Amino acid sequence: MISNSIQQPRAATSSAPQQRTADRAKPYYRPYVPYLFIIPGLALYLLWSVYPLVYQLYISFFDWRIIPGQTSTFVGLANYQAVFADRTFWMAMSNTAVYAIVTVAGQMIIGLTLALLVNRVTIAKRLFRTIYYLPVVTSWVVVSFLFIYLFSPGDGGLINYVLVKLGVIAEPVSWLANSNTAWIAIYSLGIWKGMGWAMVIFLAALQGIPTELYEAAAIDGATEWQRIRYMTIPLIRRTIFFVLIALMIGGFQVFISVLLITGGGPLHRTEVALTHMFDEAFGDLHFGYGAALSYILAVVIVLVSLAQARLFGRGDQNLEY
Repeated sequence: MISNSIQQPRAATSSAPQQRTADRAKPYYRPYVPYLFIIPGLALYLLWSVYPLVYQLYISFFDWRIIPGQTSTFVGLANYQAVFADRTFWMAMSNTAVYAIVTVAGQMIIGLTLALLVNRVTIAKRLFRTIYYLPVVTSWVVVSFLFIYLFSPGDGGLINYVLVKLGVIAEPVSWLANSNTAWIAIYSLGIWKGMGWAMVIFLAALQGIPTELYEAAAIDGATEWQRIRYMTIPLIRRTIFFVLIALMIGGFQVFISVLLITGGGPLHRTEVALTHMFDEAFGDLHFGYGAALSYILAVVIVLVSLAQARLFGRGDQNLEY
């Protein structure tokens, strides 16, 4: 009895350090830790994205003067009224809309066709995918100068040289001197530059379709076109919708190719929204006008995207935008 009564306190004493060690090993939740990881990225986003947008909106209500010592005058909505009264703006918006429609249609059709062909390739599929994707990662400046060389006037341009040799045209054409032919070069560059991106997205969607569906359709006697029309396109409908929205937004933001190939000329015939904004803001130093134009363009892009979402997402109840 005496020995048992002596051993019990020792057991209790030895268990106390073990309990303290176990308590230390338990994770202690600190609710502020996730915010420590979020705050740096959020601060950079607010500094480099949100603040410029808000400040640009502020500038759009002023006759903004960048020269030191001059006072910027508050003009209210005068810049926005000037934009809507500007005939060059309406021409630029019309050119931008046509450019977006033409290039998006070309990129989607060619991109889907290439994706269907590459998806059937069993050998060197990665090689073909890389070759078609190379224009996407190439600099806009580089490819713009490349197309200037291709469509240069006289016999020095590759396009004129080939067409004359084939007998398609009798004499070289000054492609970039005329607005109608200049758009051919601009449209061609836009389609060539973006079709590889559309192909990669479509190819990823095609590889997610089970091959058993095509095998069952082939057994039932479906032709190749019927399988594409009634199986492939409906199954990748979400992807088509995503590519359409993304390419349309990019089409309305065309800038570098037009600036370098034609500069918006001749007589503003090839002007687009961003080149017009660039000329007004940095050429004529009308920064308030340029800021107002940029916000109008942003609203147009949002409205076009929402219209596409309602139009093409109506038949799919599960389609999320």
